[in-house]
Amino acid sequence: MCKVVQTDEKSNLMKATEDSQQPSDPGGNENNEKTKSDENHCKTNSDSTKPSDHDHVETVDFKIVYNKQKYDVTFPTHETVAKLKAHVQTLTGVPSAMQKIMYKGLAKDESTLKDLKVTKGAKIMVVGSTLNDVLSVSKPSPQELQEAAKASAATKEPLSQQKEHKRVLDKHGKPDDVPVGIKNMKEPLPHTPLSGMYNKSGGKVRLTFKLEVDQLWLGTKERTEKIPMNSIKAVVSEAIKDHEEYHMLGIQLGPTEASRYWIYWVPAQYVDAIKDTILGKWQYF
Repeated sequence: MCKVVQTDEKSNLMKATEDSQQPSDPGGNENNEKTKSDENHCKTNSDSTKPSDHDHVETVDFKIVYNKQKYDVTFPTHETVAKLKAHVQTLTGVPSAMQKIMYKGLAKDESTLKDLKVTKGAKIMVVGSTLNDVLSVSKPSPQELQEAAKASAATKEPLSQQKEHKRVLDKHGKPDDVPVGIKNMKEPLPHTPLSGMYNKSGGKVRLTFKLEVDQLWLGTKERTEKIPMNSIKAVVSEAIKDHEEYHMLGIQLGPTEASRYWIYWVPAQYVDAIKDTILGKWQYF
C-alpha cells in the first residue's frame, strides 16, 4: 500500500514540474485575435491604396441636340457611338437603329468618342424618328396601291430603254461635266456636292447632303428644294444601258412611283452611299 502511494505522489510531482516549465501565455486567445486583426487591418490598408477602375475612366461632358432640345450628357471617351446611341434612346425615345449621330459629319457606330475627338461642351446632333413618328406616316390609298401594282406589273425592260426615259437620254445625251463613273465600285459620298447630272427636263441637278439637319438639297438653276430625308419613301436606281458606269436614280417623294424625281447619269460608285445616307440601313416602308 505504501508503495502505491509513493508512485502517485511521484506522478503528481512530475506533472507539476512540467506545468511550471510551460511558457507563459498572458494574452491567450486575445493575442491570436489581435494578430488576425492586425493582418486584416494591413490588408485593408493595402487594398485601399489600389485605385478603383472608376478612377481610370476618362469622361467628357457634352450636349446631345435632338429636335431642338438639348440634353447634358457625361460619357466615357472609350465608349463607341453604338453605346452612345443606346443612351440617347433613353433620352429621346428614338430607337438606336433609327439614329444618325452627327459630329463633324456622320459618325460610325464602331468609332469611340476619343476617335471622334469629342471635347468638353461639344454639341452632338441626333437625327431620326421615333417609332410613333414612323407608324403615323399615312398609308397609301387603295387607288394608289392599285396604280403601284400596275406599274410593277408593266414591262420589265430596262428603265433606260422605257419610252419616257429613253426619250430623255436620247435628247440630252451624256453631260460633258459629269464626274467620272466607275462600274462595280462602291465609294463614300464626296465632301463636295454631286453635280453634272440632269433631270427629266434636261435641267442640271446638284445633290447636296446636309447631314447636320438631315436634309437632301436638290439644286437646279431655278431653285433649291430642301427635302427632309425622313420624308423620302424610297430610292431606286438602275444602270444605263451600254453605260453601266452610270445610273439613273429615282427619289420617291410620295407614296407611289408617280412621285419619283428622276436624275440621270449618277456615277455608279456613289449610288449605294446615296441610298444609305438618305434611308439609312433600315427601311420601315
